[in-house]
Amino acid sequence: MLEKGNRANTLHGILLIALFSFAAFYIAEIPVVRRLSFSPLIVGIVLGMLYANSLRNRLPETWVPGIRFCTKQVLRWGIVLYGFRLTLAQVAAVGVPAVVVDLIVVTVTILGGVLLGRLLKIDRDTALMTSTGSAICGAAAVLGAEPVVKCEGYKTAIAVSTVVIFGTLSMFLYPVMYRTGMLNGMTDTEVAVYTGSTLHEVAHVAGAGNAMDPTDALGIAGTATITKMIRVMLLAPVLVIMGFVLAGRRKESGGETGKRRIAVPWFAFGFIGIIGLNSLLQSLCGVETVREIPLNGTIEYVDTFMLTMAMTALGTETSLDKFRQAGPGLSCWPACSTSGWWRAVTSSRNTWSACCSGRFTVSAAPDSRARSSGAPVPE
Repeated sequence: MLEKGNRANTLHGILLIALFSFAAFYIAEIPVVRRLSFSPLIVGIVLGMLYANSLRNRLPETWVPGIRFCTKQVLRWGIVLYGFRLTLAQVAAVGVPAVVVDLIVVTVTILGGVLLGRLLKIDRDTALMTSTGSAICGAAAVLGAEPVVKCEGYKTAIAVSTVVIFGTLSMFLYPVMYRTGMLNGMTDTEVAVYTGSTLHEVAHVAGAGNAMDPTDALGIAGTATITKMIRVMLLAPVLVIMGFVLAGRRKESGGETGKRRIAVPWFAFGFIGIIGLNSLLQSLCGVETVREIPLNGTIEYVDTFMLTMAMTALGTETSLDKFRQAGPGLSCWPACSTSGWWRAVTSSRNTWSACCSGRFTVSAAPDSRARSSGAPVPE
């Protein structure tokens, strides 16, 4: 893609996406945007979609390889570096129950989402990508699944958009449910696990957790984030399993001839390896959080920029016409995946797992005091 002779034009496309990404970082720091918990990744895909539906036809075709480079190579390296945000110690912090709950959420959401997509006559790739994003970590999971599913770029952008929209709505809904007493049947820790195991993006979990527990005095914000991070760790094994399943289906459909090739994503193993390395560095440095590891903050910033470039590039390939091609059922799919029957199953599983585990303890005031105190929800 960066062959000699075409290198300059490819770099022009990469530079265009980089400039959009810088703009996304700037816009994401605007107070109003920050209060909505819109990360640069989300702003980036919005900018890309705006460009796709306005000036995209004026883009020189020779720049397109640079844009595709961002949706492929830059994306995969961004997923690998995402592992620097996680450590194995985070799993041990919340114990086996949270892991079991996350496994149930991921499995049921992906399988249920694909089934519902079939019932609503949604394109199979779009349903699978949206299910993966809802089940694991939102936009990052959709981006990670794109090289495995091998679908068109606009389907990836559609999946990201639907996950972001309904994840954001849920981020505002959960604190309202908590404050109005709709979650009184759960302890604060159970609410935290429920929040971390069901909301889409890491930013959504952080936003909802902080709204319910601004100072983390009740342990909601911290536990919800850690539970969410465990879901993020499940990205690698899910992608590997997905690669084997899709390879088998392509073989059966006659899409492949000769020796069967399994689309095992190398970057998924890189993702796991980085988590292990990060855990080792945390132990050697003797620090409590990953942010205290030397250069970790810089790596996280670079990784966010790379993922923003990938999101922006995907957005530039998404026009309104392609949303119409996805079918009317697309508007119903994410709503059902967010508030459908498997979310009720998840809720009961969360309560059961938390109540049966002695490791889930909260040294704070009872829920009734916290919820009746009328503490304001931060902006």
